[in-house]
This record gives sequence, structure tokens and C-alpha cells, in this order.
Amino acid sequence: MEATAQLLDAELPWGGVWGQDAAVDVLRRAAADPASMTHAWLVTGPPGSGRSTLAYAFAAALIAGGPGDDTTMRQVLAGTHPDLTALRTEKVIITIAEARALVERAYFAPSVGRHRVIVIEDADRMTERTSNVLLKALEEPPERTVWVLCAPSEADLLPTIRSRVRSLRLQEPGIDDVARLIHERSGVDLALAERSARHAQRHIGMAQRLATDAGARERRDATLRAVLSIRGVGDVVDAAAQIVQAATEDAKALTAERDEAERASLLRTVGIGEGARVPPAVRSQLSALEDDQKRRATRSLRDGIDRVLTDLQSLYRDVLMLQFGRSDGLVNREIENELAALADAWPAEHTLTVLDHITVTRRNLEQNAAPALALESLLITVLTGRLP
Repeated sequence: MEATAQLLDAELPWGGVWGQDAAVDVLRRAAADPASMTHAWLVTGPPGSGRSTLAYAFAAALIAGGPGDDTTMRQVLAGTHPDLTALRTEKVIITIAEARALVERAYFAPSVGRHRVIVIEDADRMTERTSNVLLKALEEPPERTVWVLCAPSEADLLPTIRSRVRSLRLQEPGIDDVARLIHERSGVDLALAERSARHAQRHIGMAQRLATDAGARERRDATLRAVLSIRGVGDVVDAAAQIVQAATEDAKALTAERDEAERASLLRTVGIGEGARVPPAVRSQLSALEDDQKRRATRSLRDGIDRVLTDLQSLYRDVLMLQFGRSDGLVNREIENELAALADAWPAEHTLTVLDHITVTRRNLEQNAAPALALESLLITVLTGRLP
């Protein structure tokens, strides 16, 4: 809520976009000049670079009647304007049904704004069949409909999608820049902000969380130390279980409050007071909500494990740097002594094998591998230096 308020109070609509002046200039000119306009865009950049923030700022500029139309811009930035359709993926993949619903909306004329804008925040989560649903709508959209897709990189989308959009690559912010932003937003001291930015590897949202949530910092530290302490197969099993448990707790911390608020809101909407009996007619709605929340929890757990893998990647990247005689630019410099000991204990080939297996583990998890088994396989490689 605080970040949203800052966004809405900033210079509309671009004030909430941070560190992306070149991209803002391109989109500002496109929104103002039909000759610069394309009806399908792909905004790419690393996690935390502000892809979605930029997409909604662009949508606000497109839908509003002009630079002075602050009311419309605020509605778009808040996600409440009728000419904005946004898909925020909270499940593992974007479904074909969701894609078809977006295509339907694409052919509606704008109700009050200059354009109808459709934003897909995690376009990389579309399967090939789902992507194919969008092809014609992206190739031949109605004159006043604009698509804005967001993804980490162009390679995350099918070539057929990439050929129908104009790509805009965002810059990756520096650690000091992210630290200053977190300091200004949250009021935390600069040392903590810098450490959080470094540990988050410049991901703004994760840096914000690490800076303001002591529990998140403790879970990250405990996970790294558990992996560093592996000395045998028993330690592998324990560390894998600890990682899954930490990711589960992290996911619950992010979703539990929201789940309860959604349930209470649904019950209020149908006129059922707190603690009252839920009639059979409403149970199906509650069941559908709970199914959606379970899918979101699965996605949140996988995202949590992916963050752990990113942290482990930073750990062994640091080890590899030390093995090649580089101590500058370490992500985890608070544990440099432990990393140096590890760098001396095994050859660089061992570290490279671990880094390769982290990539394999990430791919296996995307293909629905059991998290504990995938992590145990990775940690066996950490222990032995060999792929299972």
C-alpha cells in the first residue's frame, strides 16, 4: 500500500518508474505521437527492474486524455479503470482460458479512454498452446487496443510472439542505486539498505523486503549456512528439508493474510457475518476461492524455492570468484571467511558443476519435480562435485 501511495503521488504517470529514463522517453513519445506508436509491446528486464510499473505507467499515458488528466491516470495506476485489463499471474502458468478472455477484451472498444490497454505481467508463464491463442490478436489488434507484455527476456517467449511485438529492454540498476531507493522509501539505514540490495542482487522488491523484514533476512542466512555445513548425506536430507520449510514459511507469510482477507470479503459480499454458518449456496464460491488460493500458494512456494536457488547461485558464484583470485564484488561478503575456506577445499571444476546443477534444478522444478527431491539431488552435487 505504501509503494502504491508513493506511485500515485509521484509525477503522473511516470514518477513511479525508477532508473529507466531511456525506456520512459520511448514510451512517452509513443503515447503522445501516433507515428511512434506500436500496438503490441514487450517490456523485458531482470526481476525487480520495474517491468510492471513501467507497463502501467504507459497504460495510464495511453488511456488518459492528456498530461493533465490526473484522475484517469490515478485510476489506471490503481488498476480500477474500465479500459485497463491486467493479468497478474498468481498460478504456475497462464491458462488458455485466461488468454482467451484477454483476446475477447481486446476487441472491445475503449469505454471512456483513448485506448484499451491489456497488460500481461508474466508473459513468460504462457505455454506454447496458450501463446498461440494470442497470435492473431497481437498481429491484428483493433485500432485503439494496445497490448503490453512483460517478461524477463525475449527468449522467454515464442519467436512467433516476438515477431509481433516491439521490444523494449530495461536497464539493470546498480546496487548503490537500489540501496538509495530503499533508504528513501523505507527509512532504513544505508548500511542495511546496501546489504539488502546486494543480497537481493539488485531486485528492488526483494531488497525492500529484506531491508524491512528481519524474518526474511534470518531465513536467507539460515538457508545459506545450512548448505555450507553439509558434510554427509544426512546433512543433504536435512538441508533440503530446511530449504523447503523455509520457502513454505515464506510463502505463508506472503499469502496467509491475503487469503483471509479475500475470504472475509467474499462472505461480506454475500451478507454472511463473521462466525455465521455458511449456507450450501455459498459453499461452491468458497470452494472456488480456496482452489485459487491453493494454486497461488503453489506458485508462491515455487517462487520461494527459486529465490533460494538464486541465493545459492550467488553463494557459489562468490566461491568461484575467490578461486580465481577475485574478492571484489562479492554478494555475500559477510561470510567471506567461510567462502574462502570452501574455495580452498575443492577445485573450480567442482564449483562450476554445482552452478550448472542449480540451472538444471530450476528447470526440473519448472517441470513439476518434487521440490525436496530436486534439492536433494542438487545438494548431493554440492557434496560430491558430481552430477547424480
